[in-house]
Amino acid sequence: MKKAILSIFAIALMITGCSSAQPAETPGANQAETKAPDAKTAKRIVLVTPEKIGLNPFFAQQDEGVKKAGKEFGVEVKTVESADHSAIEQNLRAAVADNYDLIITSSFEAEDALKKVAAENPKKSFAIIDTVVDLPNVRSVVFREHEAAYLLGAAAGLATKKNVVGMVAAVDIPLIKKYTVGFQEGLKSTNPNAKFIVNYVGGFSDPAKAKELALTQFAQGADFIAGAAAVGDLGVFEAAKEKGFYTSGQDIDRTETDPEHIVLSQLKGSDAVAYETVKDFASGTFKFGSVDYGLKEDGVGLTFVTRDSKSPLSPFIGQEVVNKVKAIRDDIVAGKITVSNPLK
Repeated sequence: MKKAILSIFAIALMITGCSSAQPAETPGANQAETKAPDAKTAKRIVLVTPEKIGLNPFFAQQDEGVKKAGKEFGVEVKTVESADHSAIEQNLRAAVADNYDLIITSSFEAEDALKKVAAENPKKSFAIIDTVVDLPNVRSVVFREHEAAYLLGAAAGLATKKNVVGMVAAVDIPLIKKYTVGFQEGLKSTNPNAKFIVNYVGGFSDPAKAKELALTQFAQGADFIAGAAAVGDLGVFEAAKEKGFYTSGQDIDRTETDPEHIVLSQLKGSDAVAYETVKDFASGTFKFGSVDYGLKEDGVGLTFVTRDSKSPLSPFIGQEVVNKVKAIRDDIVAGKITVSNPLK
């Protein structure tokens, strides 16, 4: 989510793919390599993450998608994890120097660095996931997170027994509004009388602060508290287990961790878009400009509604709620319901 998450948990996307060329060393960078079947003729693609992958599934999924596509399409791929934000530009420049055919990065954290490096290297091809960099040699891949957040809010509105619902979000920035505003719209669409509480952690990797905020919301009567704080969601999950309220995860299916309390997950296919980016480049269909993925393209979704889960469905949600939210999903895809994009 990061970045959302920053949606918002990550978290979140990635397990490490790679090439035979050696990029310039970056302190703390973790570089793993995988050679394509024909290293002499294969295209070479590098994924530069803006931070260490760590526990964030958003970046882990991207690495997985790049790695999978590299194997399937005979492309040499490599993942370079930036030790900190100051290393992002350095890693992008190293990738240019190593003459990669396509350089992929991710999230608003990498925006400024990519704007510099891509503008200085107009003949190089770049892509960025989860934000937009408006340059002629950059492909920007974004998500309509607000559509999935709307479904999550709608489900919470139907399921809550106390009419008090919360969300612990990462930071109060425009991107995260796609989570908070979309969620609130969905909540009010199914339960106009429900009270919505939202608090911001102030970062993407602070489970302790996220837990504190979740406990505060629980004390205010919330029986469902959505996590939208990336790694901070781990703190929300811990609070839910301790106090017995219900919660939801981000990016990947988090219900498997604790299906008794983590009853839903807002999904974000960062693995799929990373895979498609590599696939398009390998097949010669790659185009610059902005592309976005929403419910219609299966780029975002919600467990039990748009995708099955290995976990049992929680009685707190129940099949009746799932069926109603599936109908809402169909109406969004058909254009009968328009979910507001707070960035426009």
